[in-house]
Amino acid sequence: MTPLQKSYRTQAASIIKALEKRGMEGYYFDSSKEAVAEILSLIPDGSSVSWGGSATLEETGMLGALQSSGFTCIDRGTASTQEEKKELQRKAFCVDYYFMSTNAITLDGELVNIDGNGNRAAALICGPDHVIILAGMNKVAADTDAAVKKVHTDAAPPNAVRLNLNTPCSLTGVCGNCLSPDCICAHTVITRFNRIKGRIKVFLIGETLGF
Repeated sequence: MTPLQKSYRTQAASIIKALEKRGMEGYYFDSSKEAVAEILSLIPDGSSVSWGGSATLEETGMLGALQSSGFTCIDRGTASTQEEKKELQRKAFCVDYYFMSTNAITLDGELVNIDGNGNRAAALICGPDHVIILAGMNKVAADTDAAVKKVHTDAAPPNAVRLNLNTPCSLTGVCGNCLSPDCICAHTVITRFNRIKGRIKVFLIGETLGF
């Protein structure tokens, strides 16, 4: 085990304790493969699942595992019209398990998410019975101020490129604090406490994942 891996384990243990005091469950795995296997074992057969847009879900293999699992998948990516997409997004709020990453997580266990449309952040706040969050240790920030800055600096520009958005950051790689019609930073949500016991589970992974 490398010094970085040892450091990840130690840091994750501290974050997990912080999550617990905030009403959230935290887990740590050295690899995506281990995390995905454990998560799949927790989901009962016949469950309905959906997810928010996430490079992390793709990179870990979580998304592919869900799509091939036999669960009832509410996947807005299958929509052929905007109306169908809207309907699937509404249905996603009623699933048994909603999957996402978090843009950042602080050392004190606060989740920071910045969205364009807000459907992912909204599902985190309210709706699905269970929320499963996968996050690489690269998402850790010292505090909420550092987390917001990290998202604007490290996550928003590549995400804007990934989604083919016409924003200043997609052209320059630098946040322009824009009010563009394609603005990817329309909603900022800080989750500092979970009031519904067992609803939010955070799976920290000792890898660099997503943005």
